[in-house]
Amino acid sequence: MKTLVLGVIGSDCHAVGNKILDYALTQAGYNVVNIGVLSPQEDFINAAVETKADAIIVSSLYGHGEIDCRGMRQKCDEAGLKGIKLFVGGNIVVGKQNWQDVYNRFKAMGFDRIYPPGTSVETTIADLREDLGE
Repeated sequence: MKTLVLGVIGSDCHAVGNKILDYALTQAGYNVVNIGVLSPQEDFINAAVETKADAIIVSSLYGHGEIDCRGMRQKCDEAGLKGIKLFVGGNIVVGKQNWQDVYNRFKAMGFDRIYPPGTSVETTIADLREDLGE
């Protein structure tokens, strides 16, 4: 069984989507380690190290995901998580911005999958299965 670390990054306290993702990913057969809301990068990384996670899924709805996610890939690498799959989704930037630009910025930050608002959990599950070789 693959292990996923799931949480809401930064000063974001939006819990509903987090609970929905937790439920859907658990139903899909994943071991979900949900670190909850208001989580700094270090909490995601520490949980991933402790549980030998296969992927980290970062959620953000309050618009500051871009700031909160900066440097996360480098911190993962430094913690011995080189190559771990990094997923991010939700309302990850402030205001209406060109999605391709947002996508490119997160890709440059080292995220493997970047999802716009309204992405279905089925899309995430399909991508997880592909990325984790299931």
